[in-house]
Amino acid sequence: MPSRAPSNLLIAGSLVALGVVFVAAIAFSPRPADIPFAEQSPEPTYAAPAGAPVEELDPSSASITDLVDEAWLVATATRTGISERALAAYAGAAIAKSKLTPTCGLSWNTLAAIGYVESYHGTYGGSEIGATGKISPGIYGIALDGSSTAHIPDSDDGQFDGDEQYDRAVGPMQMIPQTWRNWRTDANADGKRDPQNIDDAVMAAANYLCRASPDMIGVAGWKAGIASYNSAPSYLIRIAKTAIEYAG
Repeated sequence: MPSRAPSNLLIAGSLVALGVVFVAAIAFSPRPADIPFAEQSPEPTYAAPAGAPVEELDPSSASITDLVDEAWLVATATRTGISERALAAYAGAAIAKSKLTPTCGLSWNTLAAIGYVESYHGTYGGSEIGATGKISPGIYGIALDGSSTAHIPDSDDGQFDGDEQYDRAVGPMQMIPQTWRNWRTDANADGKRDPQNIDDAVMAAANYLCRASPDMIGVAGWKAGIASYNSAPSYLIRIAKTAIEYAG
């Protein structure tokens, strides 16, 4: 199991499309007691996709959360310990990507693992997810000033991260402004593209991952996708462990 002591912000870069984009991750301390797991040797570096979420046949709106069958959502939230509101975003994004980019195969358990490691499913530091998916208060990473992180000067005039000197990772999926600007989307049809809204953030992360690695099903493709999000070997292991637990 990774160290129980909090570690520094982890920064990863990947070459996507025509430019370098970065995703920053907050590395957190202990795992919640309600998601126990046994030590594994060797450490897992791949998590197979969980069974596909059950799709709602007649969604009531264009929001990704309305793509998810309510009975599946309630039962799976109970078994995994993920809040229904967060799980609806992960499952809805997986269903949406299965239609938009079916060859990618990005699974809800992988998205949920990233959401857990990045922000405890939008609850880091006492934040909460509202009924609309809005995270309050907003979640921000440390300033990427080069002292213990990559050096990333401000790229958004503080529009997304509130910092006009350096970039900071934002929202429940911890994207830095450059990445959010490239992949932002309105996933819940509220007319806004908000990195502090879990629906928009998860769908943006899904779009990014499937562009970085068009095959998130196979071992090599899955590893490449996670490495594009954060290249630290310890991050890969942590995402794999968590995704395996959720699939189980």
